[in-house]
Amino acid sequence: MTLTQKFLRRFQIASASLKNDWQTARLARAVAGSAIENQSQGPIVFFNASTRIRGHSLNAAFSLLASWSLQLVGVPVIHFVCRAGMSRCVLGTDQDDVYRLMPCRLCLRQSRANYAASETHYFSYHRDAVLAKALADLDIGALVQYEHPFGGGKIPLGVLALPAIRWRLRRLTLVNDDQTRFLYREFILSAWNIAREFTVVLERTKPQAVVVFNGQVYPEATVSWVAHRAGVRVVTHEVSMYPLSGFFTTGEATALPMPIPDSFELNPGQSAQLDALMQSRFQGKVSMAGIQFFPKIKGLDAAFDQKAANFRQIVPVFTNVIFDTTQQHSNAFFLSMFTWLDAVLGVIKAHPDTLFIMRAHPDEARPGKVSRESVAMWVEEKGVGKLPNCIFVAPEEYISSYELIRRSKFVMIYNSTIGLEASIMGVPVLCAGSARFTNFSTVFFPDSQDAYLQQLESFLTAPKVRIQPEHIRNARRFFYYHYFIASLRFGDYIEPTAQRGYVKWSSFDLQALSPEASPTMRALQEGILYNGDFMLKE
Repeated sequence: MTLTQKFLRRFQIASASLKNDWQTARLARAVAGSAIENQSQGPIVFFNASTRIRGHSLNAAFSLLASWSLQLVGVPVIHFVCRAGMSRCVLGTDQDDVYRLMPCRLCLRQSRANYAASETHYFSYHRDAVLAKALADLDIGALVQYEHPFGGGKIPLGVLALPAIRWRLRRLTLVNDDQTRFLYREFILSAWNIAREFTVVLERTKPQAVVVFNGQVYPEATVSWVAHRAGVRVVTHEVSMYPLSGFFTTGEATALPMPIPDSFELNPGQSAQLDALMQSRFQGKVSMAGIQFFPKIKGLDAAFDQKAANFRQIVPVFTNVIFDTTQQHSNAFFLSMFTWLDAVLGVIKAHPDTLFIMRAHPDEARPGKVSRESVAMWVEEKGVGKLPNCIFVAPEEYISSYELIRRSKFVMIYNSTIGLEASIMGVPVLCAGSARFTNFSTVFFPDSQDAYLQQLESFLTAPKVRIQPEHIRNARRFFYYHYFIASLRFGDYIEPTAQRGYVKWSSFDLQALSPEASPTMRALQEGILYNGDFMLKE
């Protein structure tokens, strides 16, 4: 890209951002002007500091739309808003220069638009010198374990900050160097500042519920922890599978707890819907959060067939991205995905008659979010590419995962959704990490590391591995429920922009935000106000 093209690109993004701010402020003021005055119930507090600086991501839009819908039916809404309230924030931190100051001016400009005419509690940063001194000489291990006195107990600041620093640095294993320790300390100090400020909000406003983005990264994780400790219900949200959709829950949104009734079965029409969806995915039409994972897809070639002919069986090994494998609920009996891969490497070497296809997740190499501790690096370090019975498929290679599955004896995953799809295809799946679907009997999921390795060995040596019929049934039920019932659809209000992963407002009137006009808004209001399940009613 030339300098002129770069300048033009920046100009286009800045212009689009200004237009978006103007539209947002106009909508926010219209909502405030049409809101019903009703102070008979406690307020709902919204907090979302980790999905935008300028421009709206999907989750930033979900948060605003949900808050506007509540305002319009008379529910008091308070926005807890950062006013340069963190020394280092998740999105603003430059992973190549962690000492660089935050782009607060741009973020505050958008905040003023987002919350125009809304009730807000802005918080600024007040550095705790005593805490800073206590953290100054701690190494990474001690920072992870650090807890701080809070209200007669202790708040686990190190644990709350851990997912965020791993996500920001794109690493599972944190390097014990000056830059990493500095950033970890700043995240902990900022989390402590948020804890103090949000405690004031809870005491002053006595909210009936708090709504936050996913609850994993430290600003929202801290607010969630403080709210839970005070006995306040917390709702978290994340991007869901249906295009321009979100998943809301009083549990952990990233773990996808869905209340699928035991009696739920797909009728013929629903089965046809799911089959059509799967056919689309088999052709490479797979996206999440506005990101198309496979710009193109190609089948297995003659060279692959020639190599595969030398082996008794084929077993694909599907890995996942750092953030999806380092969340607290992801690791069941292996410490991490890389611990699992180390164990798998020994199995690969012990079974030379099996061709293992190790597939890196395509999102591992996404521009702007490239993993810095990746499966590709692990493969290089361990010399996996030199093994005669293992093929590594890099994230930039768009080979069809579905063709690999069709050719396989069984499939190995850590916690990737491809395992759910393999079960739907009727292929046995052996899972090593806790996934969104492992609680629903959709895959083989042993209860310990020893049991996992024993089952893997039995699968490799057995003449044939048969999938359990309940795995197919439950995988279909889970996929359908997630896609068509648990995914709250916001497509009437937002549309994608040219900037990947970002959205802009569609043309809609405020009536479209009412629960009478929108199944999504009805599910949101029932869930937030009356502890409903956030599911679309069929």
